[in-house]
Amino acid sequence: IMRLGDNRTMDVETISTGSLSLDIALGAGGLPMGRIVEIYGPESSGKTTLTLEVIAAAQREGKTCAFIDAEHALDPVYAKKLGVDIDSLLVSQPDTGEQALEICDALARSGAIDVMVVDSVAALTPKAEIEGEMGDSHMGLQARMLSQAMRKLTGNLKQSNCMCIFINQIRMKIGVMFGNPETTTGGNALKFYASVRLDIRRTGSIKEGD
Repeated sequence: IMRLGDNRTMDVETISTGSLSLDIALGAGGLPMGRIVEIYGPESSGKTTLTLEVIAAAQREGKTCAFIDAEHALDPVYAKKLGVDIDSLLVSQPDTGEQALEICDALARSGAIDVMVVDSVAALTPKAEIEGEMGDSHMGLQARMLSQAMRKLTGNLKQSNCMCIFINQIRMKIGVMFGNPETTTGGNALKFYASVRLDIRRTGSIKEGD
């Protein structure tokens, strides 16, 4: 037991998002190290682009980054254009959700990684679902898998001062008459464990000459 003011390690280090206005809006000057961050939004809203900007900013500070590409859709040419050093970026393309989360936990415990990105939560498919037949019911499997992983991951990230960014997609709730019908995939665990949740939206296209 300690007094909160006596513990200087409570000062949280941050990494820039690559956007000054977003860094200011976050209040701390960027995304916090040693924490879980969730970035969610509709398709083509800039979620992966934002995480690549964070990776580029972290690499400029000499930090080591990893990208868990569960969607198997990472474009190295685009990443390089955003300033990512693709030669030093560690990339994994896991086959199952369990494998992806085990890689995350192993990297966090190793202490060798400063920033991890998981793209995306929706693509973290449980092994039982992959090996099952089309049309089989797997209610709540992904939510249980994520809930267990979050409990393990949170402490390991804090100890190694590693940030883990989860990209998530939006789904529509069925039969919602009032309130927001949108929700994110993977149950409620990620909502509770994330220190920062960013809702990314596309407001329009910037055309040449604007």
